[in-house]
Amino acid sequence: MPVTAIVRFTVPEGKSRADMAAAFESSAPLYQGVTGLIRKYYILSEDAQTAGGVYLFETRADAERLYDDAWRAGIRQRLGAEPTVEYFESPVIVDNGTGAISNAA
Repeated sequence: MPVTAIVRFTVPEGKSRADMAAAFESSAPLYQGVTGLIRKYYILSEDAQTAGGVYLFETRADAERLYDDAWRAGIRQRLGAEPTVEYFESPVIVDNGTGAISNAA
């Protein structure tokens, strides 16, 4: 079953929206070709105090494989923040781009 992972972290003091956008853009290539990763959305709260990503994976095992100690260390190194990860089953997915509705059942 597809899994959605939501990653969040507190934006470090002194980081602007532009800083975060640049950090997101520079890290985007790291996610190309990740096994089982279907899609990733970078997120930044309206007050620019919380950031992270919403990821859609083929399986939870794929997600857990990505979020290892090296990945966490990379977030700490690049952004100076400790990420949290939440997992959600995604039994139905609506894709308005393709007009498709996927059902995991």
